[in-house]
Amino acid sequence: MRRVGVLTGGGDAPGLNAVIRALVKRLQAENIEVIGFRDGYKGLVQGEFQVLHSQAISGILPRGGTILGTSNRDNPFNFHGEDRFEDCVRHVKALGLECIVVIGGEGSLAVGAICWQRGLPVIGVPKTIDNDLYATDQTFGYDTAVSIATEALDRLHTTAESHHRIMVLEVMGRYAGWIAVASGLAGGADAILIPEIPFTLEAVAAKVNQRREMGKPFSIIVVAEGARTPEGELLVRQTVPGSHDPKRLGGIGQYVAGRLEAMTGLESRVTVLGHLQRGGSPTAFDRILASRYGVAAAELAIDKVYGQVVVLQNGIITHVPIEEVGGKVRPVPVDHPMIQAARALGISFGDR
Repeated sequence: MRRVGVLTGGGDAPGLNAVIRALVKRLQAENIEVIGFRDGYKGLVQGEFQVLHSQAISGILPRGGTILGTSNRDNPFNFHGEDRFEDCVRHVKALGLECIVVIGGEGSLAVGAICWQRGLPVIGVPKTIDNDLYATDQTFGYDTAVSIATEALDRLHTTAESHHRIMVLEVMGRYAGWIAVASGLAGGADAILIPEIPFTLEAVAAKVNQRREMGKPFSIIVVAEGARTPEGELLVRQTVPGSHDPKRLGGIGQYVAGRLEAMTGLESRVTVLGHLQRGGSPTAFDRILASRYGVAAAELAIDKVYGQVVVLQNGIITHVPIEEVGGKVRPVPVDHPMIQAARALGISFGDR
């Protein structure tokens, strides 16, 4: 019997289980067995796995997280200071696997690209709520994260209006502002601050004061965690050694809220959504996109086409070489249609 391996690496995202389910169901139809490695690359290094039979994937489509577990700090080329790639190769050969399907973000796919270059057959599936992967129009998990942030803005709006406050919502996204722009536009924010557009507090305060003069003594501001201060500082709340990206961003929301309160005299509050954006059941869109990705990856495995990442381009699932995706990020273009629409609606990006 033919066999294929799969692992989920990096941060969790709604839709991971949908990819696993689609991959397994499609491969099973071709009498190909799927072996799932536990906790990302750690399972591949240490040979920890499970057979993904029909019962294992039953009922997982609406579940958040990943049934395989994941990790963002177990790079096999620097596994606790050692290069353990040969252990990965040994486990792949011992299990008789034709290839490994890596479901992950730019860090996990960067590792996958090195595995491929060193002779291990790999197929990639793009995953991140941040939507910042190169070569694909959208990653699964992003739509769910935007929906969660938008609901938070809806709730903050009523309390901001009741108390005449500035409400600042800090959202995830790392070094890209996709979640902030989309949720801010959908949630009716008055200002959106993102890494791609440098802002000044004076411009944001001017927007708040303009609204107050119009009889609206409250404002809603969305801040991406990777937005820099006007002085160019990136705020980091924690450093995690051994991770592909050791910086854990955080604090820009509190920074903005505190400065605006001092500048405008309006009471300010900050809400940090954090991991709420990554958990829970995926939206219908993410379930569909993840399922399409899973089927596409299975088709590549069936045809023994390796060294590729399945991507969404102009509504069509296709694939590109993994070297084009791993380790690369896709920031929000400053002239993106969402930004143009937001500006037309009077939303400030703090640069004017």
